Amino acid sequence: MAASTDTISAHMLIHLLAQQQVQSAKFFTTGTFPSYRTYRYNISKPDDNIFFTGLIVFTLKQLYPLADSADKILIDSIIERAKPAFKKFKNKTGRNTYNFWSTYPPEVFPNGGCLNLMNRSMALPDDMDDTVIDLLALGTDSTSASAVHLLMQQYTNHLNGKIIRNTKKPLQKLPAYSTWFGKKMPIDFDVCVLANILYFVQNYHLLFAKADSATVELLKISIEKKYILKSSAILSPHYQRTPVVLYHLARLMSLSGFDLLHEFKPVLVQTAHQMLSNPSTNYFDKIIVATALLRWGENINAPLKMGVPQIQNFFRNNQFVFFKANMCSILPNPFKMIFEKLNIGQFNYFSPAYNIVLLLEYLLLQQQYNQAHP
Repeated sequence: MAASTDTISAHMLIHLLAQQQVQSAKFFTTGTFPSYRTYRYNISKPDDNIFFTGLIVFTLKQLYPLADSADKILIDSIIERAKPAFKKFKNKTGRNTYNFWSTYPPEVFPNGGCLNLMNRSMALPDDMDDTVIDLLALGTDSTSASAVHLLMQQYTNHLNGKIIRNTKKPLQKLPAYSTWFGKKMPIDFDVCVLANILYFVQNYHLLFAKADSATVELLKISIEKKYILKSSAILSPHYQRTPVVLYHLARLMSLSGFDLLHEFKPVLVQTAHQMLSNPSTNYFDKIIVATALLRWGENINAPLKMGVPQIQNFFRNNQFVFFKANMCSILPNPFKMIFEKLNIGQFNYFSPAYNIVLLLEYLLLQQQYNQAHP
């Protein structure tokens, strides 16, 4: 999927991204990037969360060595403007964990009308996904990372009599990490969240705990039994779709020193190539699947054909769904499966700014591959 420089460029995308960053707005925290949610056929509503901003900063830091010197200056500026915003989403007691939504004050479904009457009574606990993404984005120190890792051991399956009730049977016995830090929340597995946790652990060279080994085993079983292909919405209730799962696995597997899933690379690569060549795969799914393949060291050949005006219009109108807020994810089987099929209680999330970063990531990785394979 080689992109010609006369259509789009990394330089253009980084400038587009900078224009998206909030300076002063009614609905969003200064320094964040706008994101929106939809419920079924409802119009999109602005949703002030830290999730996409955390992902954007984290990804920009990954891509930083691949950018040219002029673009690095702008990336530095984007990251510095974003950093103060994270405080609003940090645990309200000062604990080094993060929430999807504001904790100062607590909020659920921003601009949600009657849903905001539940801001305090139904506020979600902090979650491991936002926590590890935000700590990676902020570049927390190793001591703090180790302390959070120790805290995470208190929120695993089969701890204090709590057992997951809504995943595939071969996974129910594994003492892997739950998504939530809340003591009252049911145990919840999500393979994308688990991949992000392992990335965090490996990035900081933390000693593997029992939960880390169990999490690796969970990913292995999910790949071996093809759950990520056939039951992706059950295995990843908050991301749901196979292309997004492949993207997360490839990012983890490309991290230096992590080779615990190497035996499954051939089957994952084959799945990704099949998805990329399928005419029914949408444009942005092809982008993230192509990125996954590049991270696995695979060549991409299909050209990306969109001019600058088309790209700009595409980002303004695109509703590519990377993440879902799934109110039914914690239900036990079979209710979880029924509600998944009926698409009840699921809010789709998209961020034009994050879409820019996903395309930037693909372009820079493709450029890196081309330079290594002239």
